[in-house]
Amino acid sequence: MPRERAEMTPPPSVIAIWQAREPRAFGTTPSIRALRWLGAAAFLAWLAWSFWLFDITPTRLWNGFTGLLTILRLMIPPSPGELWVDILKGMAESVAMAFLGTLLASLVALPLGFLGARNIVTAALLRFSVRRIFDGMRGVDQLIWALAYVRAVGLGPLAGVLAIFSSDVAVLAKLYAEAIENAEKRPSEGVVASGGHRLHAIRYGILPQVLPVMLAQALYFFESNTRSAAILGVVGAGGIGLQIAERIKVRHWDEVAFIIILMVLTVSAIDLLSGLIRQRLIGRSAATRA
Repeated sequence: MPRERAEMTPPPSVIAIWQAREPRAFGTTPSIRALRWLGAAAFLAWLAWSFWLFDITPTRLWNGFTGLLTILRLMIPPSPGELWVDILKGMAESVAMAFLGTLLASLVALPLGFLGARNIVTAALLRFSVRRIFDGMRGVDQLIWALAYVRAVGLGPLAGVLAIFSSDVAVLAKLYAEAIENAEKRPSEGVVASGGHRLHAIRYGILPQVLPVMLAQALYFFESNTRSAAILGVVGAGGIGLQIAERIKVRHWDEVAFIIILMVLTVSAIDLLSGLIRQRLIGRSAATRA
């Protein structure tokens, strides 16, 4: 066996030729190791510079941690306080804001999704322009929309509804367009072959396929926007966020804890309800996949 192995081993000249051709196959070269060490040193230097720039020190971290523990101690036990009616009203406003904003965004995003789908709009320039509008609107955060609408229409839930609508319509339109592009072609081709025109193909061939996906995405956005509505209220867009901001200013941490628990319970209830709706309308298996 040793003699056979020796006969199977290529001569040093052949090994040298292959090592010159494929140096990485024979291990890491010194230049690659040097580049790795240089990259690691640059990363550590950038990390240290970031800590220095943001003034991240062990003292600040420890003081922040102890301050957080103090706030958590003051939150126990949670209490609704004397103005618990205002808290419930603010929570109802947040849910209403999320529902109206998501509903309007879903309705407007439906035709926009068809305009942005490659298999529906064959004009490349029109589709490209619509997609870029989606990208531009998605680039503006929901909080920025809220600040703009508070200045435009004043304080209150209307600004929150418009902010949710403006931030979600482009995202939903893009998701709808991708769902439409992934739809099966055979049903729409069958509708056209049987004498239907293009609108019939969209209505009876594509829409039944993508409608469950669109419904699941809209329900998820409604749940997510219920949480986002709390942040919008901090900048004056109404809802439960305004109640949180007022109690943080006066340091009523027990009432803040009660509001947080109420928000968690509300979002959980909405998630459960949306799951039941998906099972009812699109079937148990489709709801599970969504």
